[in-house]
Amino acid sequence: MDLKFKFFVIIGCLSLMSCAQSNKEIIPNRYIAYQTSSVIKIDGEDNDESWSKVEWSENFIDIEGVKNPTYKTQVKMLWDETYFYIFAKMEEPHVWATLKQKDTIIFYNNDFEVFIDPDGDTHNYYELELNALNTNWDLFISKPYREGNVVLNDWTVTGLKSAVKIDGTINNPNDIDEGWVVEMAIPWSVYKKAYSEDVVPRDQFWRVNFSRVNWDFQITDGKYERKKDTDGKFLHEYNWVWSATGVVNMHEPEKWGYVYFSSKLAGQKDDFIIPQDEKIKWELYKLHRAQKEFFKKNNTYSTTIDALTSKAIIVSHKTLIPTFEIHSTGYNLTVKSPFSNKTMIVTEDGKFISK
Repeated sequence: MDLKFKFFVIIGCLSLMSCAQSNKEIIPNRYIAYQTSSVIKIDGEDNDESWSKVEWSENFIDIEGVKNPTYKTQVKMLWDETYFYIFAKMEEPHVWATLKQKDTIIFYNNDFEVFIDPDGDTHNYYELELNALNTNWDLFISKPYREGNVVLNDWTVTGLKSAVKIDGTINNPNDIDEGWVVEMAIPWSVYKKAYSEDVVPRDQFWRVNFSRVNWDFQITDGKYERKKDTDGKFLHEYNWVWSATGVVNMHEPEKWGYVYFSSKLAGQKDDFIIPQDEKIKWELYKLHRAQKEFFKKNNTYSTTIDALTSKAIIVSHKTLIPTFEIHSTGYNLTVKSPFSNKTMIVTEDGKFISK
């Protein structure tokens, strides 16, 4: 456990993180997950009746949102009272994987990753990674990496069902494959904080994102491996995601997509509009990230908004004036929502509170 935690601190700017920020405006994607009207068999096939009644997501995009991926990736989602169902389809002419031990660093292979923050406060969220051998790595993360977090590698998605199907032949460099799919059922029970808690998000949204890590490869002694440069260093991986974050860092949960779990059945129609308060949150977290950068440069927090941004916060033509409350251990960033009349707070460690 200590070794794994040290690994997360050290790797810095691999597929998990980057310090470089993008000026590109990020608008999270949204998806309506309908209730399944039939039993879902987790076998890597999408021929269950309910899968045929729901739409594919948008094609995945590069994590920074500035270029298109080499290969196509899409997901579908469903749910019932027991499971959150996910079906991912990935185009890939060379399907390969080597890692067979659970909870090893799966993104050292090409993989598919799921990120879930049930309450949207950016703390205490969950990550699940799988490769083409159906080897998984599941993690509980206390805070985003920028906040100085704790990663619980021992957390397990108890009751997870997953299946991988290869359209081609895995680990065979002598042919061209079509790709691979991952089908999974994640029990709602793994998100419970108490035994009696009902966490099934009926007609609610959760913050969710998906990532696909892909590597350039080379063939050594007839086997696939990550490609190296002339200095013997691994080439940088590709990060293709459902909802772009604008920076090579999946661990900014405030930028993840919105999955709305409609109580309507697959085949019916529903609508979901991102609430105005969520748009205020986006702006508060821009200020929070700017405040973190200000502290790095000045070893103190800014007491004014003007030192962090030249733009006013405007949401749906309403101008908002946040305030900073500086205290001995950091600050609170606070604003009153004109839409819900709630007080919205981001604390110095990035936790979101609404009351």
